[in-house]
Amino acid sequence: MNIPLLDLHAQLHPLREEIGLAVARVIDSAQYIQGPDVMALEAEIAAYSGVEHAIGVSSGTDALLVCLMALGVGPGDQVVTTPYSFFATMGVILRLGAEPVFADIDPVTYNLNPERLGEILAADSGHRIKAILPVHLYGQCADMTPIMQLASEYCLPVIEDAAQAIGAQYPGAGALGQGWVRAGSMGLAGCFSFFPSKNLGGMGDGGMVVCRDPEFARQVRLLRNHGAEPKYYHSMVGGNFRLDTLQAAILRIKLRHLEKWHAARRANARRYGQLFVESGLSENGLLGVPAAVYEDVAGSGGGDVNYHIYNQYVIRVKERDELLCHLQSRGIGCEIYYPVSLHQQQCLGPDFKASALPCSEEAAAQTLALPIYPELTREMQEHVVREIAVFYQRT
Repeated sequence: MNIPLLDLHAQLHPLREEIGLAVARVIDSAQYIQGPDVMALEAEIAAYSGVEHAIGVSSGTDALLVCLMALGVGPGDQVVTTPYSFFATMGVILRLGAEPVFADIDPVTYNLNPERLGEILAADSGHRIKAILPVHLYGQCADMTPIMQLASEYCLPVIEDAAQAIGAQYPGAGALGQGWVRAGSMGLAGCFSFFPSKNLGGMGDGGMVVCRDPEFARQVRLLRNHGAEPKYYHSMVGGNFRLDTLQAAILRIKLRHLEKWHAARRANARRYGQLFVESGLSENGLLGVPAAVYEDVAGSGGGDVNYHIYNQYVIRVKERDELLCHLQSRGIGCEIYYPVSLHQQQCLGPDFKASALPCSEEAAAQTLALPIYPELTREMQEHVVREIAVFYQRT
């Protein structure tokens, strides 16, 4: 049985006609740049995220970049972030001539560890740190209450990298408000990616910045269009970071299905957990399953709360690389997110590589993502688990 890591064909099939009509409408309008679908999507994403402002941009990477540009981050500055994320999280800091400072991750959630963050902020005697950049990895929010408390204590802005977490919810309290709050709505700004593999994915690149602050939103809007307002009058140096109208039209259709897709991914995650218990894999130390740390707060079954949206379903296993090869040889799609911690990347100097970030390094050596897309069937999941069991029986 062939089971891809992600099957976009299955998602597209029921939406194909509607998307085709939307694309044709944009083509016929000839409004390909900043057309009405962009503004409509911005309003819809802002409402969905529980904020006042949303600014469509060209990618999730550019969403991060334009936020740091709006903060004036540059040479000599530092930004604290996680060492366990996609390269863009660090890359945007380096592109501005600033320096990433890595706080090791929590070994349970793989998100930035607030205790390590606090230690780094306390040691910043030169006040070089200009922002905190937590990542809501795999579709589960970082522990934002202590992060925001530290940000307030040290008067630092927080930019949420929510590229994998649009719609994910966090049990807010205090400064974050009562009840569940959405990823991207807790810091100064949140950044989404619409890369095709995301829960809300386009048919190409795209991204969004969401925020509550009208002045920050104005800055981002200026920067995404070369700093021009009005046209040809440039008050600052920005870039060409605009979201295509075609992508916005497609994303508006998909957004209406997003909550259903989130729920299906959670249901698949629960089924994996049950199957791993039934197989004995999760009880003999061979395999660790993702921890949905806010599920208990959501209550029995989670209801409609997006305590985790499972952009990826990542297990922790022994003999990871051998298991990867075994599953791929059986036609089962899987992927390593991420095989090298950011502080160990070749583009950085030896000082970074010498850093001791053991939780990130262990995660890079032991984690493996399995198929989790909404259209995955029980039969498919049973086959995945059965093949994992076969591998460990042989070894």
